[in-house]
Amino acid sequence: MECKNDLEYIDKVKEGDLVAFSYLVEKYKEMVYAVALKVLKNTTEAEDVAQESFIKAYQNITEFKRESKFSTWLYTIVYRSALYHIRKNKINTRQIEASDGEEFQATNNTQIEDLKIGEQRKYIKMAIDSLPSIEGLLITLYYIDESTIEEISSITNLSTTNVKVKLFRARKKLRKKLDVLLGEESDSIL
Repeated sequence: MECKNDLEYIDKVKEGDLVAFSYLVEKYKEMVYAVALKVLKNTTEAEDVAQESFIKAYQNITEFKRESKFSTWLYTIVYRSALYHIRKNKINTRQIEASDGEEFQATNNTQIEDLKIGEQRKYIKMAIDSLPSIEGLLITLYYIDESTIEEISSITNLSTTNVKVKLFRARKKLRKKLDVLLGEESDSIL
């Protein structure tokens, strides 16, 4: 989540402070990569687009006018860069492997609960990855990054109504996939 502290770092970056920008990169790198991966469905290309997006953000930081959250502005750069990458290279996207996900780190659960939760996360990731790109992206932005409908609309250039409709449909598809993968356990997830 973005905080007021980000604005201080952005001001420092505008003054040429690279260390301040490295803080922003560290804070947002996982979500930037996730957005690129949802669009491109290729780990190598997503890494490239994520790096290119951070470079674009740094080069254009003076264009950030604080009319939206910094994360919304940044994810818009990533999303549009990924779309441009697809058009430019006319690539064929492919599904990512379930093993490409991040590992779950438990805190106070027993080992059995850890295994169960880890399995659930694996199946949730598989279900999200099996959705069409835009639906997987919307689910990721809304539930994982906790972006608002308006922020997602800004990032994807879809109307808020269209985001709501697509998100509703994506949730229904995700629910069906999770019901198959997790059975009764899916009731506690969505």
